[in-house]
Amino acid sequence: MSELTLTSAVVLSFLSVAFFLAFVRLLRGPTLPDRVVALDLIAVVGIGFVSAYAIASDQSILLNVASVMALIGFLGTVAFAYYLRRKA
Repeated sequence: MSELTLTSAVVLSFLSVAFFLAFVRLLRGPTLPDRVVALDLIAVVGIGFVSAYAIASDQSILLNVASVMALIGFLGTVAFAYYLRRKA
């Protein structure tokens, strides 16, 4: 097992745990802002998954996909913040 394969496996397992914990927070979040933050964290973990897979499989095009995912996630978070501000 190469060093890159081992590192990728460790990173993906940590990201899986982070995804699970964020999903639990999304379901149990007592308020809407808690759920928005959890959803943003899930998006960031998804970007981490794509980036780790891109490095492990040596497919640099997937880093462009991760950049687009980050942009969409940022715009979604800004839209939720705008909605929550208008609602308050």
